[in-house]
Amino acid sequence: MRNPEPDSHSNLSSSYDFVPEAGPSCVTLDKAGHSNGINKENGYSTPASNGTISNGSSTMGNGLAKHSSSITRVSLPGTTLYDDPHLDREEFVRLVIQSLRDVGYIESAATLEAESGYSLEAPEVSEFRQHILRGAWADAEPLLIELGVTDADALLDARFLIGKQKYLELLEARKTTAALQVLRNDLAPYSTALEQDELHALSSLMMCSDPQDLRRRASWDGASGNSRRQLLDDLQHYIPSSTMIPQRRFSTLLTQSREYQRQRCLYHNSPVNPSSSSLFSDHTCDKESFPRITTTILEVHSDEVWNVAWSHDGTHLASASKDKTAIIWRIGLEAEPSSRDCIAEFILRDHPYPLGCLAWSLDDSILSTSADHLILLWNTKTGALMKTLENHAETVSALVWLPDGSGFMSGSLDRKIILWDMEGEPRESWNDIAIRVTDAAVTPDMRRLVAVGMGYNPPPTLGTLARANVRDASPPIVSNGNGNAVGPRPQENRMIIYDLKTGQVELSVHMEGELTSVKISEDSRYALINHAPDEIHLWDLEEFRLARKFTGQRQGHHVIRSCFGGIDGNFVISGSEDRNVYVWHRDTGTLLEVLEGHGLGSVNSVAWNPRNKRMFASCSDDNTIRVWEAPVYAGELLRGFSTSASEPEMIGKGKGKVKQPWAYNYGGL
Repeated sequence: MRNPEPDSHSNLSSSYDFVPEAGPSCVTLDKAGHSNGINKENGYSTPASNGTISNGSSTMGNGLAKHSSSITRVSLPGTTLYDDPHLDREEFVRLVIQSLRDVGYIESAATLEAESGYSLEAPEVSEFRQHILRGAWADAEPLLIELGVTDADALLDARFLIGKQKYLELLEARKTTAALQVLRNDLAPYSTALEQDELHALSSLMMCSDPQDLRRRASWDGASGNSRRQLLDDLQHYIPSSTMIPQRRFSTLLTQSREYQRQRCLYHNSPVNPSSSSLFSDHTCDKESFPRITTTILEVHSDEVWNVAWSHDGTHLASASKDKTAIIWRIGLEAEPSSRDCIAEFILRDHPYPLGCLAWSLDDSILSTSADHLILLWNTKTGALMKTLENHAETVSALVWLPDGSGFMSGSLDRKIILWDMEGEPRESWNDIAIRVTDAAVTPDMRRLVAVGMGYNPPPTLGTLARANVRDASPPIVSNGNGNAVGPRPQENRMIIYDLKTGQVELSVHMEGELTSVKISEDSRYALINHAPDEIHLWDLEEFRLARKFTGQRQGHHVIRSCFGGIDGNFVISGSEDRNVYVWHRDTGTLLEVLEGHGLGSVNSVAWNPRNKRMFASCSDDNTIRVWEAPVYAGELLRGFSTSASEPEMIGKGKGKVKQPWAYNYGGL
């Protein structure tokens, strides 16, 4: 907003979290004996009301009145910044003024206000901030309308938030009678239908035994903590941003710019490093640092390798094979591939059938494997079989450990999902679910279980595991040619999203093709689903929509397991029936790499190392596992590891390693 008096001193309005010790200008002010208008309240800095204190008496306005009056206002043509019609000059200048104050350059901010004629904010904004940070609720509420909160619902919500803070502070101060009055007079009248549950929860806080119990149950840090600043942040949503500029807005815009550049960087796979990032140049990552060269080939399995999974600490890789064995490989931590040890530490042979699934416990102490209808639990420190579970009647197609480490879940073609504890004891069983499960995954935030499968049968009644948000809820009806319906297609494929806590179905979606695997992104936002023929689907779990399809790979008859990869999960990587590995950029769908190297047959599974973000593994029908990393220097030898022909077969501890030179092919192996 423009200052009305160009020749008088500018209205100064510091951000409420400005630290007065920052910046040399504050030292000058202190030496001059002037106030910077900042008082500490509720853990935050509260600004003076543009040169006045609460009782209306005059102050020196940060001690800059004389200096500001000597600044000549600059008049510029137009209202936009540079030649960009979308950038308003006044908005830009006000953001610069706010940023200067945030870092402590008070004099520079005052000079810019005087020279530009733009004021950071109106006096009412500073008064409102002061009232909130000082707990002057009766003075704060009337200012809401003056600050532009005119919508009836928004005004009710804002008043409810202020009343809630007031109520909690009274309870914390053990003023129960006054708190009860606030509950009745300030909260109940302003609560909407959606806030009734919260109102009941607030009323139950009257029973808290002490302030500490109150803060714990309310997830609130008290009047002396950050709660009042958080209240200001919450109220910001209802006040026009042009009236009360969001805190550190310039910093927010820079952060958004940096994130946008990282998202658009197709090969982004480097950690955030303040020393290497600069505002003077755009972010970019070198393609040469992407893991696209085979540095290690693991050869011990005697038949097709169907699945691989990294331990959480990234030091071990488990593989599952058609040869009825699982192998725990120890992968050295050395950065240089030529000096790294890769050893078959344990070969787990007590499987009566070929293996399908693998999953590591959260602490990496247990490896669970599946062979037909059996689940086997292995001690990863000794290689010993701990327990065999036989609760499923058909093939176990999904094993997933819970993110909190309390146990794991299994899914099967028998229409069961079972929750197990760490010792392999069943805790809960979801029977007769709507699909024959082909894979399942739990979101890292433990809110949802995403299951895919075939043979959909809609649940008969509402309730646990019943339908909620179902798309194409009724299976397609097949006609017998005479116009008579004969029932649903027997192999209808579905993705079903469950609320993990309640077991309720949040979403059920019909899909045309066969669904073979599901993986969840680390931020719990996306589900990656292999969809035959020849597609991989990215589902947004917050908006319940198909976000993107990835194509190029081949999948028609085999189970292919894809995954997310990279430091931000910004890659999608998959095997293929054409013996290649495919890599896409997640957010744009751009196909980045087609990696050759495996022999004849399908590349069945890929897994990205959770600790070394520049390493992933793939396994194939060619009986091998490949470890992929960034290109090595020409002349380096790739390494193959296998058991020596002269060594006796071992049940437990590793079988040794043999270095073998492999022809270097920069374009892929």
